[in-house]
Amino acid sequence: MPHTTPEPVDFFARHRELLETAVAATGSRDHWTPYPESPSKSVYGEEAPKLGEAAFRDQLGKPFELPGHPGEGTVQASETSPYGFALGISYPRVSPEEAVAAAKAATGPWREAGPDVRAGVAVEILARLNAASFENAHAVQHTTGQAFVMAFQAGGPHAQDRGLEAVAYAWAEQKRHPRSARWTKPQRKGGDLVMDKKFTPVGRGVSLLIACNTFPTWNSYPGLFASLVTGNPVVIKPHPGAVLPLALTVRTAREVLAEAGFDPDVVVLAAEEPGERTAGFLALHPDVRIIDFTGSTEFGDWLETNARQAAVYTEKAGLNTVVLDSTGDYRGLLGNLAFSLSLYSGQMCTTPQNLLIPRTGIATDRGVKSADEFADDLGAALDKLLGDPARAVGTLGAIVNDGVLDRLEKAAALGTTVHGSQPVEHPDHPRATVRTPLVARLDAGADEETYTREWFGPVSFVIATDSTEHSLRIFRETVRAHGALTAAVHSTSEEVLAAAESAALDARVHLSENLTGGVFVNQSAAFSDFHGSAANPAASATLSDPAFVTGRFATLQSRRPVAIEESTHA
Repeated sequence: MPHTTPEPVDFFARHRELLETAVAATGSRDHWTPYPESPSKSVYGEEAPKLGEAAFRDQLGKPFELPGHPGEGTVQASETSPYGFALGISYPRVSPEEAVAAAKAATGPWREAGPDVRAGVAVEILARLNAASFENAHAVQHTTGQAFVMAFQAGGPHAQDRGLEAVAYAWAEQKRHPRSARWTKPQRKGGDLVMDKKFTPVGRGVSLLIACNTFPTWNSYPGLFASLVTGNPVVIKPHPGAVLPLALTVRTAREVLAEAGFDPDVVVLAAEEPGERTAGFLALHPDVRIIDFTGSTEFGDWLETNARQAAVYTEKAGLNTVVLDSTGDYRGLLGNLAFSLSLYSGQMCTTPQNLLIPRTGIATDRGVKSADEFADDLGAALDKLLGDPARAVGTLGAIVNDGVLDRLEKAAALGTTVHGSQPVEHPDHPRATVRTPLVARLDAGADEETYTREWFGPVSFVIATDSTEHSLRIFRETVRAHGALTAAVHSTSEEVLAAAESAALDARVHLSENLTGGVFVNQSAAFSDFHGSAANPAASATLSDPAFVTGRFATLQSRRPVAIEESTHA
């Protein structure tokens, strides 16, 4: 029988209702998600956990297959689980020139498909990624060191939420203008001037995604899906220590693209071995017109300065700050902060670093607590939270790389350590490196050079100030100068809360007030919370808002006069 090519699948028709609901959710800002965050058999199916782990285990020690992927050769296995074993997975090798050329060659039909088709394909990719959340969770856990439940949630459903949020913004913004219009201008003499006009959103060109080690999917999905839906092919350059989660993403994306009738090279994986540093070569390629980056301030600043041909969206580093003035729930405050400092061993871009408190103390429901007493009580709260190793590892996870350990060692020599970082033995992974947070006491005047640097990892400072007013001034000045992704304040005074909000607006950072329960400053919810602020030095983009997508495409028009007979007939 003759071979027949299957008809492309109409994924937009399948997912249109979900897309419309997602757009509505960006407007209401209430809680909404189509992707359940619980790693439960009752949610994902009785066999899902077992099958997901088996799929992950089956991939270990083998080449990762990406049928039809451009390039030749192999990127040798380099990923090592922070829990103590080598993954042994090699990946297809593609040079920067080959990656960009392949993506560029795939652009035409993808651009011409239009926003509806592209959005449908994107949501189908997300649906399949959600179905594979257990496999992805093991991939994230064993490349980042996140504990399993966090890897499932942050690396799976929460990342998918952020991806869908970007899809919703990108789809809606491209449909802001009509596809066509008839323009009629009356004239004093003669007939009207009549023209037919067509408006087409067109992507900027090849998009480069430079991913990080700690949150390879959560930080990557917004840029990936914003670029895809706006008509741009994407080259994904994973961190050498966390390739597998994005390789799984690329494989899924290429499968869906092919089923929809498109060249799979709309999405290309540009894996590299440690030390190759291909990101810089890719970033300066003249055909790379969009760059999404999460990582160090140094390289983020370099991209913003040198990749002049591209629209650059960065999430870098900052001085996440907590201002302590007073509280009516001292125990809740301590517990909330202890968890915030401990979650994933502080290896989050949103973890609080600088805790500003008047040296004379703060009023609480348990009496006035001086800066020293607060520091001691915070250390005790950490000990209580992390006292049982079997439970502690579920919060702490494992240390992702030696750079974090090096900062911990250096921080131990700063100020007065009030809570030293201690090793914790993992009951299931004895070779894992697990450490509790370090908390040091600093003085606002004497130790400015220390606390105005970012100490990524489980390092935080209780900083004694002259007053709450002094704390707010330091908060405003340090965040304006160095940036921050999060900020928090604790106060029973509406006047102080208003002053803190004013300071946050001046510093252009998102603010949380009086968190003592189950919401933590280093967590954000898609469709409701904005993550990052393009208005301070820690980032040049916000996940997600209209500005995150509108720079990825231009609306181009064509127009032609309409003959008098035709316009009259119409």
